[in-house]
Order: sequence, then C-alpha cells, then structure tokens
Amino acid sequence: MTEFWEKAFKDKQEMWGLCPAKSTVLVKDLFVENEVKTILIPGIGYGRNAQIFRDNGMTVTGIEISQTAIDLGQKHFGNDLTIYHGSVTEMPFDNNLYDGIYCYGLIYLLSKNERVKLIQDCYNQLTENGLMVFAVITKEAKTYGQGTYISKDRFEMFGGVKIFFYDRETIEEEFGNAGLFEIIEVEEDYPFNLIKCGKRV
Repeated sequence: MTEFWEKAFKDKQEMWGLCPAKSTVLVKDLFVENEVKTILIPGIGYGRNAQIFRDNGMTVTGIEISQTAIDLGQKHFGNDLTIYHGSVTEMPFDNNLYDGIYCYGLIYLLSKNERVKLIQDCYNQLTENGLMVFAVITKEAKTYGQGTYISKDRFEMFGGVKIFFYDRETIEEEFGNAGLFEIIEVEEDYPFNLIKCGKRV
C-alpha cells in the first residue's frame, strides 16, 4: 500500500486539487454546530480536506502513509500541522482524545479486519460526546463489480487498488456498535455515503 500511494503522489501530485470534497464541507458544518475543537484525520493526504477545519478554528492532526503527500501538504498549508507518517492500520499514534474524527475515502481500501480495527481505533480516540464521520463509496458506483473479484463487494482495479463497496447493510454491520446515528447520501465523483457516529457515554 505504501509503495502504491508514494508512486501515485509522486506522479500525480495534487491529484484531487486543493478544494475540499463536498462531504468535507458538510462535516465541517456538523463539527462547527457541535463545537468540535480538535480533529483527527486518518489518511489526510496532502491536506485538502484539513484546511477548511483549520479555517474554522479547529486543531487538526493527521495520519498519512505517503511522505510525498505530507511534503505536498506542508508546501500548500504550512508545516504547523501534526501529521504522523504511517499506516492507519498501526493506530493509535498518540494517546490523545479528539472531539471529531473524519475519514474521507480511506476505509474502503482496507480489508475487513483492517476496517473493523480502524473503526474501533477511531472510536477509542473520541472524547465523550465526540463525533466521527466516514465518507465511503457505495455499490451504486458505476465501477462496482469491475476489476478482479477479491471477496464479496471487494474488487481490485486501477492498477492495484482494492476497493470495498458499501451498502446500508454493511454500514449497519460494521458501524452499528460504534455509535452509528445517521447515514446520508452525497454525490462526489462517485456516489458516497456519509456515516455519522457519536460517542455517547
């Protein structure tokens, strides 16, 4: 996985542009409304989905597998951002608790066991009444079923990326014990679901 993303960021640099994804704008509104002050972003990339939170007074910490992406982010958004270099499968990287955790896209690139671990690791790092939101691709995507079949709803495509496509049933199954309270549809480049969870202690 590290080699794939290193090559991707070296070849394509800021491949998604510098503006935040549509999902990110919605999550920013949710976090502002709930007075979230500290955020963890697993898979922060080069930071395009981080700056909007910082612009709204939130402190952002990131995790990123690609050093090239981290370097790109520092070039665009400054180096006053804490980013842990490593895979989210190695969480936790610190003992901090966060008011909000936002994971855009990343989770569907992982295996079932890795997804389950990531959800639990994120939930464990939430403050009381903290919120975590995951943006995931759904089975409505035109690419669903393409590429090489790996396992149910998981396919390898785009030169080595393994993608798991979610539906309501698998969202309930994987996030049901992590404070799941809402699922909304968002149309990005692909059809996405925003999965909202809260830690109600």
